[in-house]
Amino acid sequence: MMFPLFRKRETFFLILLALAIILIPLFVKNKYYIIVMNIIGLNTIVVVGLNLLIGFAGQISLGHAAFYGMGAYLSAILTTTYHFPPWPTILIAMIVTGIVAYFVGYPSLKLKGHYLVMATLGFSIIVNIFMIELDKITGGPSGFPGIPHLSIGRFVLNDDFKNFHLIWTFAFFSILLSLNLVRSRVGRALMAIHGSEVAANTLGVDTDKYKIKVFVLSAVYASLAGSLYAHYITFISPRSFDFYYSIQVVTMVIVGGMGSVWGSFFGAGLLTVLSEVLHVAEKYNIIAYGAILALVLIFLPEGILLGFYNFYCRLKMKTQIGKKTKL
Repeated sequence: MMFPLFRKRETFFLILLALAIILIPLFVKNKYYIIVMNIIGLNTIVVVGLNLLIGFAGQISLGHAAFYGMGAYLSAILTTTYHFPPWPTILIAMIVTGIVAYFVGYPSLKLKGHYLVMATLGFSIIVNIFMIELDKITGGPSGFPGIPHLSIGRFVLNDDFKNFHLIWTFAFFSILLSLNLVRSRVGRALMAIHGSEVAANTLGVDTDKYKIKVFVLSAVYASLAGSLYAHYITFISPRSFDFYYSIQVVTMVIVGGMGSVWGSFFGAGLLTVLSEVLHVAEKYNIIAYGAILALVLIFLPEGILLGFYNFYCRLKMKTQIGKKTKL
């Protein structure tokens, strides 16, 4: 569900948010904070795409860590081992990931409920096993080093501050693309599928076609983020794309608000920062994520952002009613 207030002003808010984030490096000189902001940007791309699938189409996937990893490894292998130019490689990785997502999603999306969850989870585990076992190609558990930085002409993006603007440019583009999508006929079709596939079919919506398309699109988002991550960090390992990351991004979608593009940004930011805060006690990460997820589902099932917005609307309405009563 979109914010009524933002339907007319979301472009303004997006520009305002973009300006605020672009100016951050001018005032924040601490390298660690810039790294955290970069990770938030990468997670935002993944979560925005995943929210199109979960929040709008109502299809739950625990396999997006695999698509994220595919983008990273394809870019890393093609540029480092076979010396492909980085920018075309990112596009190739997105296309290959999209094709794989189509062949995974075509049979999987015919399943319902926990069967779909288990199918996508199984795919994610299989891909992670390949990352570990194909050590001659992927580097195995030791990881894949020496990935080249991206460059624009002679300008090499070889530090955190230079990558900051690149990552957030793609993050804002993904948000803008998603906002336009959900306001279109496609977005209305996806929301109809989420409400009831039977009713959507009755109204002439080709549910199978729309489900597979949004699944592929969300996988392509994840692949793009994975490629950017690989060229930013210049080292990747299977641990970065394991089952835990799939849980993490799904939690970001739920906490931010299913069916809210803005909520995706908020959820990615909140839980990325929380993950960094809990980094000193990594074994408690799962407990913290589970507790937050349970609290949000019980008290704010629409997500934190939309939940507080609805609370504000109710409070404002009560205040207006109280004033009229006094009069």
